[in-house]
Amino acid sequence: MRRLACLQHVPFEDLGNIAAWADKRDFRVDVTRLFAADPLPRAAELDWLVVMGGPMGVYDDAAHPWLPRERELIGEAIARGKTVLGVCLGAQQLAAALGAPVYPHRVKEIGWFPIEGVASAGPFAGLFAGTTEVFHFHGDTFDLPAGAVHLARSVGCESQAFAYGERVLGLQFHIEMTRANVERICVECAGDFVPGRFVQSPEEILASDARYASLEAELTRVLDRLHAASR
Repeated sequence: MRRLACLQHVPFEDLGNIAAWADKRDFRVDVTRLFAADPLPRAAELDWLVVMGGPMGVYDDAAHPWLPRERELIGEAIARGKTVLGVCLGAQQLAAALGAPVYPHRVKEIGWFPIEGVASAGPFAGLFAGTTEVFHFHGDTFDLPAGAVHLARSVGCESQAFAYGERVLGLQFHIEMTRANVERICVECAGDFVPGRFVQSPEEILASDARYASLEAELTRVLDRLHAASR
């Protein structure tokens, strides 16, 4: 059985719908709760490494000493040809592990906003064709790593998705979240709701249930593409 190792930074940003996707494809899922001081997995012993989101920043090494160790693990997993998916903070950690700068963005992006696919070549060409509404909750951004392929942007943030080779994908946005995940992050990160062009209120964010089925379908499509590309 293939092993999917998840790095979870805070209790309220878990695998969401990635867990159900992995279960249907016969992955064994192991979750490392870094907030509970769980030891990091060994790169040689996993098939997929999934790095989740969190309110901390890549530059918060002093407050969270597991951050640099996590970047080392990401780099080793990539070097060993493992499949790596980074989500939000995970995408920022992935970019940093590949040598790209990560820094506070000029705006926060919180709520439901569309991303736009970027024309590209390679195994993930056309992954985000047209525009797709997804969920965002971030205040940092990153430059595209050297050798990476830019896959998506939004009006508020240029670096929304990138691929590196055939087995590595970074997503600044969230397509894994269930309604329960979104409800909880709105509570746990209530202090981030400051007025801004790309900041919706919790009431706006939670107004519609219809979005979550589309979000799960988008997640399934993206993960299936990553799965196929990495075989």
